[in-house]
Formats: sequence, C-alpha cells, structure tokens
Amino acid sequence: MMLDVGDGNRVHYEVHGPPDGKPVVIVHGGPGSGAGPRWLRHFDPDTYRVILFDQRGCGRSTPDAAAHDTDLSVNTTHHLIADMERLRVHLGIERWLLSGGSWGTTLALAYAVRFPERVWALVLTNVTLSRAREIDWLYRGVARFFPEEWQRFREGVPEAERDDLVAAYARLMEQPDRREEAAQRWARWEDTVVSLEPNARRIYSDRPPEALIAFVRICSHYFAHAAWLEDDELLRGASRLASIPGVIIHGRLDLSCPIVSAWELARAWPKARFHAVADVGHQANAALRSSMLRAHAELAEAP
Repeated sequence: MMLDVGDGNRVHYEVHGPPDGKPVVIVHGGPGSGAGPRWLRHFDPDTYRVILFDQRGCGRSTPDAAAHDTDLSVNTTHHLIADMERLRVHLGIERWLLSGGSWGTTLALAYAVRFPERVWALVLTNVTLSRAREIDWLYRGVARFFPEEWQRFREGVPEAERDDLVAAYARLMEQPDRREEAAQRWARWEDTVVSLEPNARRIYSDRPPEALIAFVRICSHYFAHAAWLEDDELLRGASRLASIPGVIIHGRLDLSCPIVSAWELARAWPKARFHAVADVGHQANAALRSSMLRAHAELAEAP
C-alpha cells in the first residue's frame, strides 16, 4: 500500500498481524536500506500488529533515490518523522511501539522525542545517535583497523576534497557519470568495517545496482548533514522518554556503531534496559535475534 506524504513522495507500507494486536512500527536502518519481511520473525504473529514501511526514496517508496532527478532536499530526518506521524494517523493508531536498528535507532529516538505521547515502548538494536563523532568514526576513525582499504575508499574522491569524505561522496552521488563507481567504493568500505565480525558477510555491496545507488545516495546525503540533528540532541531529549519503557540491545563487537553510544543512551534514559550481546557485531546473529524476540515478548506482557 502507498501513502502520499507530500512533496511528491509516496511511502510504501505493509501491515501484518491481527487488527487488534499491539501496534509496532519497524524503523529500518541505512538510511536508505528499505524494510523487509525478515523483521517479522522478531514478533509473535498472534500478539503484534506489525507495520513495515520504506522511508523516503528507498525500497518501494517513490520517487526512487536511484533516479538522478529525485529531489533529496525534501528527504531529511524531519521529513521522515512527519511521515511516520502521518502513517500513524492514517492507520488510526493511538500509540505504537518503535522497533529499530542502526540508523533506525536514530530515527526512532528522534520521533519518540518529538512525539513521546504517541509511543508506548521502544526496542533499539545496535544504537547510533548519528552524532558528528560517530559519523567521523565510521568513515575515518575506524580506518586504524583497515588502513589499506580506507586508502582505497579515500582515493575514490578528488584529492582536494579528502578532508571530508562523506560530503565528497555525497557530491559524487549527484554526478550521473561518477555515482556508480562511488557507490561501489562506499559499499566496499561498509563491508570492510563489518568484516571482522564472527558471522561476517557482504551486506552492502551485494545489493542490486539501483538499490545500491539509492542506499549510498541517501546515506551520504544524511551523514553529510549530520542527520540534521544537533550534537547530543537525542541524549538531551532522552528526558522526554522518562515514562516510556525501552530495551537497548547492542552487539559488543560492533565496529560500525561502537557500544559506547548505546551505554550513554541507557544512562540518559532511566526506564531503558541495556543488554550487550557478547559474540555479535553489527550483523545480527541468533543470539541477537533471540534477545529482540524476548524483548518484544516481555513488553507485550507489560501493563
């Protein structure tokens, strides 16, 4: 199903589970990855009414960010928050649980801070707050573990622009004759960062060509603008979640999103339970999936 959210954008969404089930919305990562049915395995299908939606420009939402003429100026964190609220109203949901991973934790938190009265719980996996220092770590700091691969990533942009690789790649993704190569270099770097994990596999560069271009174009666009959030804005806003229960689940071996951000969030949000999973990084494994299933089941039983 498609929902017109304005600015020429239509957001694709699906609803699974019983109409009277506990409402939960999946906030996918990326940004620009799109939602998928794999999220459904984290919920009891008889308990939850699960809403999947593709954020602007990716998945089955239109227009596709892979198209060069798709306007990304109307694709920001604040537009996505408004889209989520429009979807909630459209579906007649009073309050819902937000379940997100990676970038999805940033967006879920940003929505919850803006609309705490519309959220009854959160489950956040592999947290990132999309702060400038976290973005810098992912595209520069973690290079200390992969110097050769980072050099190849760095060589993908003009020498004069290498002081800010994310912004440089965002510019390349606006050039039709350069964006395919730029997207491949970006994806190879993302795959490198997760390559030390116990269950490492290529999760970025194996995407279909158009989906990869949309992903990298959106991702570089968001991170070049620090997700349009002030530094530590979400940590400061955590006080607005004082009455909302939550579970924070984080892989201890996650190099993409180091666990310290999840820990800082847990300290700023008293009603959140923090769970570090020992043998997993950014890519989910059976232990992390089990933790998510258990968290959703426990929240379903809460008053």
